[in-house]
Amino acid sequence: MLEITASWEGGHRCRVPIRGFEVLVDEPTTAGGTDTGPKPTELLLASLGACFALAVAHVVRKRGRELADVSVRVRGEYQGARFARIIVEARSSEPELVRSLLDQAIRSCYVSNTIRGQPEIEYRVEPAVASHGEGPPPPRR
Repeated sequence: MLEITASWEGGHRCRVPIRGFEVLVDEPTTAGGTDTGPKPTELLLASLGACFALAVAHVVRKRGRELADVSVRVRGEYQGARFARIIVEARSSEPELVRSLLDQAIRSCYVSNTIRGQPEIEYRVEPAVASHGEGPPPPRR
């Protein structure tokens, strides 16, 4: 099992420690945030793009080849409070090699498999371990 904890810091901002890293998540000022980090939906698309780029490189290496380059552009088309369509586009100076291994890369990508599989999501509410008083904690800088 993999676990992360996102802590709300007020407004539209969360702090998410991940192993030895820290991700700040926020909304743009046009949406009421302070624009101190990417939006959650941007992180979703970034996760998909990064995972797919790694999957492409992985399947190429498994075939005993080396890939000179690969980048993945991911676009999400909003429909209300969800993406109706996500387009994943791999680019490489070796497009035929990538195209020949595309199905294997798709099968190797954890994020693609998770999104496509529509996993069961269970929501729970638990009491906080420690309280920091009334209202949200002050934003850290």
